[in-house]
Amino acid sequence: MTGADVLDIARDAIWTVLLLSAPMMVVALIVGVAISLLQALTQIQEMTLAFIPKILAMFVTLLLALPFMGDVLQSYMARIAERIVSPG
Repeated sequence: MTGADVLDIARDAIWTVLLLSAPMMVVALIVGVAISLLQALTQIQEMTLAFIPKILAMFVTLLLALPFMGDVLQSYMARIAERIVSPG
């Protein structure tokens, strides 16, 4: 295994992590901005108000994105297994 192979595997792993975390991060960002806007407009400064909707939205997103995440992980593992099996 050469240095270029290690860099390719690392780049592929980082890209896979970004694909896996993107749905959750986007939903957390949108819900966080919406809650912050609601708090700024109504002047409600309750700390727990920001966490509970965000946790619920991320849980629903996890349930909806689970097939996508499984497919991404399966394709990553297939690429890694192909690298292991292929000669030199």
